[in-house]
Amino acid sequence: MPSSPLDTLLSERDWLLADGATGTTLFNMGLMSGDAPELWNADHPDRITALYKGAVDAGSDLFLTNTFGGNASRLKLHDAQSRVHELNKLGAQIGRDVADASGRTVIVAGSVGPTGEIMAPMGSLTHAIAVEMFHEQAEGLKAGGADVLWVETISAAEEFRAAAEAFAMADMPWCGTMSFDTAGRTMMGLTSTEMVKMVARLDHKPIAFGANCGVGASDLLRTTLGFSKAGPTAPIIAKGNAGIPKYVDGHIHYDGTPELMAEYAVLARDAGARIIGGCCGTQPEHLRRMREALETRPKADAPTHELITETLGGFSSPSDGTDGAGPAARRGRRRGRG
Repeated sequence: MPSSPLDTLLSERDWLLADGATGTTLFNMGLMSGDAPELWNADHPDRITALYKGAVDAGSDLFLTNTFGGNASRLKLHDAQSRVHELNKLGAQIGRDVADASGRTVIVAGSVGPTGEIMAPMGSLTHAIAVEMFHEQAEGLKAGGADVLWVETISAAEEFRAAAEAFAMADMPWCGTMSFDTAGRTMMGLTSTEMVKMVARLDHKPIAFGANCGVGASDLLRTTLGFSKAGPTAPIIAKGNAGIPKYVDGHIHYDGTPELMAEYAVLARDAGARIIGGCCGTQPEHLRRMREALETRPKADAPTHELITETLGGFSSPSDGTDGAGPAARRGRRRGRG
């Protein structure tokens, strides 16, 4: 597969700034709980343009499309399963227009979230069906002009592997992140070390891999250190939440300030991440401060766990699973939308 624009940027730069929150931003624009954000690609393209432009204007080098739940299984909940190709293509097309108008190289990453189904044998989702769903979504994003595909918030290794196979069928480069939100592991029990090993065994390897969402920035940085210690060959991605969610006046707010996310960005870089962004709660002002910090503060040694907790707050669990502690792998329920 020929080199992608993301490969080129990574060869030229020590770090890249990714985008922030999609869901949080769209809720602020009027999206109602239970609605499908992907339908806005057709119904409110101006708002999706504003979503993308907010990240680009704040300095992001790449942003994810509004297609996280754009697979047939999730869209079926809204009687839109026949619109997979259309909605994914539109999400990428709007992004392509924003990126091309920016005056610099900005990567359009086609977001692919989990199917929401449980993989066999515990559930009805077979490997073949998962590949088919991911491939359908990938072709729509490719048709819309996405530079790379980006599977995110995955919990099960089986689903991550199915996405890799589907992206190979679409002949598209890709990146992938999992969510380590259960005592330092994914909900299906995978540790950071085990993810590095899994990625190395894939036939169609990602350009970059890492973690997104999860519990908080401190936990995500501990996971990033776990990736680095396992000796990966691909660049690491860190996309942490802007603090911890709190229910205030009928709405969910994240308590991470722009200043705190600037500290997180620098620590993520020092921990070994090369693509650094935010997830839930991360707004353009967070991204601006993150970019400023990355540009102005010199690289330092990898942070200790003590430094991370002193700067960003404590971990949600005593172990990240790489020491053999913590819960064992499970085959239970899957994580929902991040």
